[in-house]
Amino acid sequence: MLFAADVSKTRADELVRSYWAELGDADVEPPAQEFATRLVSGTLARLQELDERIRSRAEHWRISRMAVVDRNILRLAVYEFLFEPTPRTVAINEALEIARRFSTYEATQFINGILDAIKRDLDEQHPQEHTTTEDAEQDGDGKEQVTSDE
Repeated sequence: MLFAADVSKTRADELVRSYWAELGDADVEPPAQEFATRLVSGTLARLQELDERIRSRAEHWRISRMAVVDRNILRLAVYEFLFEPTPRTVAINEALEIARRFSTYEATQFINGILDAIKRDLDEQHPQEHTTTEDAEQDGDGKEQVTSDE
């Protein structure tokens, strides 16, 4: 939905309604549908704030020059960092899974670096409850995806 909004500049309410009516999976449970709708609507409502946070850590990259998929993965994860109770490490790992599926290996590294830097900034300013240094998960190569808090 975020990709469609970015490309078509469609209003959030129209986009969400159209998506669930025409493209949405009928097997998606109502709570999951509500969560997805809240994430998309919230992300679109706060694009400027999210883009500023991303811009602060995307050295030498303008948001408009990022691949559409990559910038929307970043926006969604940063929205979750700021406005959802999802542990930040979980949001990063979900973002990386999406990037692995819909973007490139290089983009996955790029997204991980930016999100990890934003997470560290936020952890210094507003530590999240229920997160520990063991929250970092490993990818298939056994490498950490997220640096640990120290």
